[in-house]
Amino acid sequence: MNVLQQVEQEQVQRLSAGKTIPEFRAGDTVKIFVKVVEGERERVQTYEGVVIGRKNRGLNSSFRVRKMSYGEGVERVFPLYSPNIRIELLRQGDVRRAKLYYLRGLTGKRARIAERARVKPKAVAAVQSAAEAPTASEA
Repeated sequence: MNVLQQVEQEQVQRLSAGKTIPEFRAGDTVKIFVKVVEGERERVQTYEGVVIGRKNRGLNSSFRVRKMSYGEGVERVFPLYSPNIRIELLRQGDVRRAKLYYLRGLTGKRARIAERARVKPKAVAAVQSAAEAPTASEA
């Protein structure tokens, strides 16, 4: 790892030290809380939509969110390690693409994304314990 990569890695750690960035990918619905400064006033503005793409480039990582606003599709690109945003994962979508640019041409029910089935931790533990338990024929 060269010096430039080391400096970049240190900056990523410094910027993400105080906040938690949830694991999300294309198809997930997220709510972003953006700090907006207007003159001397500061407020938090929310932006909720579907992640249609992610760019993983170290410190320059970003993600693109699309939402419908009054019947018009609106896309916005957010830097992942910005100190001015906070990300909240609302639901996980089940898609087979890394970039969902095809959603730009879809409207209404066609633009919906199915929710990914989550495996509950208790169910996983029960399945693992059942698999590890000896059967009657083995004992």
